[in-house]
Amino acid sequence: MKKISDYLSNIIPSKNILFKKEDLYCYSYDSKEGLFMPDCVIFPESTFEVSKILKFCCEKKIYAVPRGAGTGTTGGSVPLKGGVVICFSKMNKILEINSLDFYARVQPGVFTGDFQREVLKHKMFYPPDPASSDFCTLGGNIAECAGGPKAVKYGVTKDYVMGLEIVLPTGEIIHTGVKTVKGVTGYDITKLITGSEGTLAVITEAVLKLLPAPESSKTMISFFPSMSDAAKSVSKIIQKGLIPRVLEYMDHLSIECVKDEIKLDLPENTKALLIIESDGKKDFIESEIKEIENICKKNNAFTVISAEDEEVRKSIWDVRKSLSSSLFKYGPHKINEDIVVPRSKVPDVVSKIEELQNHTGLSMVSFGHAGDGNIHFNIILDKTDKIMHEKAVKAVGELFKYVIFLGGTLSGEHGIGISKKDYLHLEIDRNQRDLMRRIKNAFDPCHILNPGKII
Repeated sequence: MKKISDYLSNIIPSKNILFKKEDLYCYSYDSKEGLFMPDCVIFPESTFEVSKILKFCCEKKIYAVPRGAGTGTTGGSVPLKGGVVICFSKMNKILEINSLDFYARVQPGVFTGDFQREVLKHKMFYPPDPASSDFCTLGGNIAECAGGPKAVKYGVTKDYVMGLEIVLPTGEIIHTGVKTVKGVTGYDITKLITGSEGTLAVITEAVLKLLPAPESSKTMISFFPSMSDAAKSVSKIIQKGLIPRVLEYMDHLSIECVKDEIKLDLPENTKALLIIESDGKKDFIESEIKEIENICKKNNAFTVISAEDEEVRKSIWDVRKSLSSSLFKYGPHKINEDIVVPRSKVPDVVSKIEELQNHTGLSMVSFGHAGDGNIHFNIILDKTDKIMHEKAVKAVGELFKYVIFLGGTLSGEHGIGISKKDYLHLEIDRNQRDLMRRIKNAFDPCHILNPGKII
């Protein structure tokens, strides 16, 4: 570590390097449980510094792990095998907002929520909106291909990454992609890096597509006697050709967890709810919301309430975004997985979760993006109880197999990291895994970058 310190101090101010154990602790975890201590943490301020750091790490065979704000849920940014954590909190500038060609250039440490608010001042719109948007970074979002509630209408992060500046583990600086609407020159390395969880290259700059800001938006909430009724409503809404920008659901235990914070009268015997949001021209919104309301009522909704007051609307979203952390009311630990199935199969997954809950006796909570089939599945437990933990792990494996059987995928927006890599074979066959390893070897011949993740 003395040699590492001496070398790094030549290219980075010593104030931007951490070695003390108490400082390193803060960079040893993310939202997934577990601690993995780095040997040092570095805060680069330029792409040139990142290049020098990686070249040094490659030459000396030192592991290097890129990190944003550490809000991931699968262990994607933890230093599993020690080494150097490269934290991008000092590379946090919005470099350009182009209101003529609708794109922006940003550094990876920009907070997503700050970026969304800034482009809105220019009457533009950046749709990807993970629940942690106020404290997650754009670089982390790109590495994990984050999604969020608006994905049903607008897509996920990969749909907005036009180009990247990346540094290879061997130190080369590469610019990928375009600033134009179209571009098919060569392999699409931009898309390959997006969602690669920091295993292939380190992102130091991004060109992001922007949209014109919608004229208006309207939020409504619908309460149902069963999850099945809510899921059927979702299917009917999509079948009608209606694509609201948000179509979220919460099951019975989710509602119980946060019902005191929802500033609305909750109908008795509510077992599920939908949060629905439409945007666009005002006349269009009113028409779409009315049609969606009729569909919900035809599928046994107790009531449908429009959030006319901005304070009520904000309250609904504050509750939804804090739901994952609020679940700790039910127990000291939880297993948090995100799965995706075809929209028509959401009722099947909900039934499967109920079956697993009855069979194991464990508390299971589901909520998420019903409009695109992305379900956040949680098991609440005490991990110190070995029998309970074994049941939970077995239930996760059983659900994953069922999801693949239905034509779904193991992750919609959280990534694979370390928590799902043992299940990767369920979805990706040996030939494809071998190809992924060859791609990894081509980008990272030294095998230093974010080891132990995905494959």
